[in-house]
Amino acid sequence: MRTAELRTERLLLRRLRAEDLPTVTEIQGDREANRHNPLGTASPARIAQQLRCWVADWAEHGIGYWLVVDAASEGAVGIGGLRRIEHDGEPALNLFYRFRPAAWGRGLALEMARAAVGWAERRDPGVPVVVITTRDNLPSIRLAERLGFREAGRDPYWLEFRRW
Repeated sequence: MRTAELRTERLLLRRLRAEDLPTVTEIQGDREANRHNPLGTASPARIAQQLRCWVADWAEHGIGYWLVVDAASEGAVGIGGLRRIEHDGEPALNLFYRFRPAAWGRGLALEMARAAVGWAERRDPGVPVVVITTRDNLPSIRLAERLGFREAGRDPYWLEFRRW
């Protein structure tokens, strides 16, 4: 099941494309949006490399991150979706999102995440979806819990959540 886009009540989730670089750079380069990123804000060169990898994920695996577009305004509000990873020696799908601060507080990340997890469960029912976040990222922890994920591991810096 390959899909170029998903629609929710308020969002269009469409595959990232190379021509999205200016928008991705704005979102990934926003200091406030990266407040919980332990690596800080990426350089424009690093963001361009990330985008190339994210575009390649769709071509290679048929799954990846979307550009998250507000259906009403048609403006990009974030990036999010699922990426194949190896976790504890097994395949998994990592749920990721980063939204413009102007979009915070409207439930858009939760709406995107619900659509992504539902799609993943239909597409790859045997592959677990995980959320890996820093211990101080309370918004991501709350989002994981609202999705029905429970804490499954921790170390001094990270928390891992899974759906059971």
